[in-house]
Amino acid sequence: MHPELVVTLRSYSRALFLSDLVAGITVAMVALPLSLAIAIASGATPAQGLVTAIIGGFLISALGGSRVQIGGPTGAFIVVVYAVIAQHGYDGLVLATLMAGVLLLAAAALRLGSLIEYIPEAVVNGFTMGIAAIIATSQLKDFLGLTTGAVPADFLEKLPVLWDARASLSVSAVGLGLATVVLIVVFRRAAPRAPGLIVAVALTSGVAAYFDLPVETIGNRFGALPQSLPIPEIPHISVERIASLLPSAFVIAFLAGVESLLSAMVADRMTNARHRPNAEVLAQGAANIGSALMGGLPATGAIARTATNVRAGGRTPVAGIIHAATLLAFMYLAAPLASYLAMPALAALLMLTAWNMSEPQHWGRYMRARRSDRIMLLLTLVLTLVADLTVAIGVGVAVGLALRLRRRNVPPADWETPER
Repeated sequence: MHPELVVTLRSYSRALFLSDLVAGITVAMVALPLSLAIAIASGATPAQGLVTAIIGGFLISALGGSRVQIGGPTGAFIVVVYAVIAQHGYDGLVLATLMAGVLLLAAAALRLGSLIEYIPEAVVNGFTMGIAAIIATSQLKDFLGLTTGAVPADFLEKLPVLWDARASLSVSAVGLGLATVVLIVVFRRAAPRAPGLIVAVALTSGVAAYFDLPVETIGNRFGALPQSLPIPEIPHISVERIASLLPSAFVIAFLAGVESLLSAMVADRMTNARHRPNAEVLAQGAANIGSALMGGLPATGAIARTATNVRAGGRTPVAGIIHAATLLAFMYLAAPLASYLAMPALAALLMLTAWNMSEPQHWGRYMRARRSDRIMLLLTLVLTLVADLTVAIGVGVAVGLALRLRRRNVPPADWETPER
């Protein structure tokens, strides 16, 4: 399970370094606004998202089994992180993340990385679409500039609260959000290799600051970002806390493992390479332990950022390390600038991210799939929205494995009356 970094450094060259340097800086400019926005949507602070991108991103690239994987906080974690913080506080999230890291290390030691192929695609698509819907609705308050009290975490309870606040809609916020969406789409089509996310968010935030528009910013809500990394700290651990947080830790570990391995598979197709799944799971474990000790969020491989890295010319894990180093340099040298980023612009960024997560280009194919796959997708999607992610994943995977066994024509068990 040796890291891919060790393999690539044996034949590393100046040309590879220059390519990785450009890619690393480019993907850092994409990761910066995403890390801040994901942390805010999760109920954490922007600084905690930035710390996760730095620590998690570095460890995933340094120890992982993929040459081009980029790690950090991702949208898939927003739902579970928000729920854990609401129920157990931020210290509870840190402990759950630490526990998830240990679970991932155990999975790597048992060489369970290859089990990703047994998780039904319909289940992954179902909970991903459900998460995307929850993320999008969670951003409506900032995107529309609504004035509300505390917004419930539950999807069905959130909608009437937002509807009741419709009279407080801010034209400035909506205009800023829509402008951000348009700019991001234009940059993606006109200059797909450029860091259009940070440029779009910076431009619309700059307009808001210049014209003193009545919209909320990161500085208004959270104050200035710190200009240094926090001191490592072990969270309070007790048997009772471990027992209460274990389900959340399993969900975090599951999401980290699945998303990182899916991202590595996507990267393999883009680069004609082959990742080492168990080394990748090991890196996810180390990254989540490292992020937790620094007070960060759960981390995993990020598909969109990994694809950006490949398109920008990244070819080895050095690009991911440079991405983390660039974010660290931003924290030390330019963190105060993040205070001017407008909340409607970040909300627009996350809403567009949620739309892309749902992969609308594949909806037609999903609906043409076999009936059992359609039922599994819709079941997982609905459970994600109306129950919670733990139930959705558990039921979806259980039903998927049962159907997989049925399709293999497994003979019925030869039952005997048990002795009691």
